[in-house]
Amino acid sequence: MRGLPAIAAMWEAERTGPDEDFRMTSEPVALDGDTAVVRVEVTYGEPTRQQYRDLWIIRFAGDGRCRAFEEWPFWPEKSYRPD
Repeated sequence: MRGLPAIAAMWEAERTGPDEDFRMTSEPVALDGDTAVVRVEVTYGEPTRQQYRDLWIIRFAGDGRCRAFEEWPFWPEKSYRPD
């Protein structure tokens, strides 16, 4: 996705509605110059209906805004073995 309108449209299409219940925690695990790696856990619903973990790789511009973002999601309950 590129640009705020594209990101907003993607998020809107993915969620169940504006009052969707979710919790997100994050913790930086590496910082080097303009690059940060952050571990994120997201849980949807109460009781939990979906949960996943992410690694975010964020590169910052000189003014502090994000200039590049990569997301590496992991679903704990998903099998990653080939069929």
